[in-house]
Amino acid sequence: MWEHLEKEGAPHEAVPRPEPARDLRQYWLDPDWRARHLHYQLSRSSFLADILPVANTHLGPGSLAAILGARLDPSGETIWIRQPLGDIPELALNEENEYWRLHLDLLRSCKEYSSDRYFVGCPDLVEGLDVLASLKGTDQVLMEMLMQPETLEEELATLNRVYLEVFDRIYDIIQEDGEMAFCYFSLWGPGKVSKLQSDISGMVSEEDFRRFAIPYLREQCRLIEYTLYHLDGVDALRHLDAILEIEELNAVQWTPGIGEPQGGDPSWYDVYRKILASGKSAMPCWVGVDELQPLLDAVGNRGLNILMDFKSEKDIESAMRIAEDYR
Repeated sequence: MWEHLEKEGAPHEAVPRPEPARDLRQYWLDPDWRARHLHYQLSRSSFLADILPVANTHLGPGSLAAILGARLDPSGETIWIRQPLGDIPELALNEENEYWRLHLDLLRSCKEYSSDRYFVGCPDLVEGLDVLASLKGTDQVLMEMLMQPETLEEELATLNRVYLEVFDRIYDIIQEDGEMAFCYFSLWGPGKVSKLQSDISGMVSEEDFRRFAIPYLREQCRLIEYTLYHLDGVDALRHLDAILEIEELNAVQWTPGIGEPQGGDPSWYDVYRKILASGKSAMPCWVGVDELQPLLDAVGNRGLNILMDFKSEKDIESAMRIAEDYR
């Protein structure tokens, strides 16, 4: 799998290129311009191998925080989530929130352009501790763990209810005959599907992770049919045992982090073996074509969903020839 690799040859259909965005705000936050841009991009994207046709509608990593009162700050490569100015807002869905309306407008615009040609992906909402950290600041959330743990648990329970309400509202817009796709990691499911995470876990003890993350992740996994946990960074590896104890969780994706060897490196083979031994699927990421055969030889081909680092369609053809020997 991969995302947004340009196909060779003629486009899938003749789609006019949208005019260049006036500025970063239009590039990221104009629903109609984004929908036309994605429509044009997908008309020229490769869908060889298992690459899915998905319009990436993300509004920054953790945009649920913006729906709850944080600010969106568009940059050249992504959208940053900034803390609210003034008081921390109530943890409740406000139908009049400008960024909630932006989510809805963007999804509906993309859905109109897609006309069943491709999936409209679920934005990267994020949940739990990471969203609270965006609203309050990481230091404040960590202090609450120490000084006000019961209050933090109440906030996380409330936030889970809001997350699930927002997720269901988005699902109702983007689903296709019950199926849906998620923007990151090329996720698809014949029902509700989501990526889950707790990136703040790199700064949290194993005991606190079990108290302040696992119960809420477990509830999400129980209510969403297909789930993948995004395990991010070597400091988060100490929580893998607890994550694998969530019976309803389907899969774990591993992101080693900046400065570390990436997902196809032999140093991570034991991580994948451990995930697979628990009965869950494993997603190695950014695997080079030259790393594919050694990975399959070492870990096997059952339960792996590999996100490749393709540079061209020739890379895809090479990877498919390797994979064919393991089918």
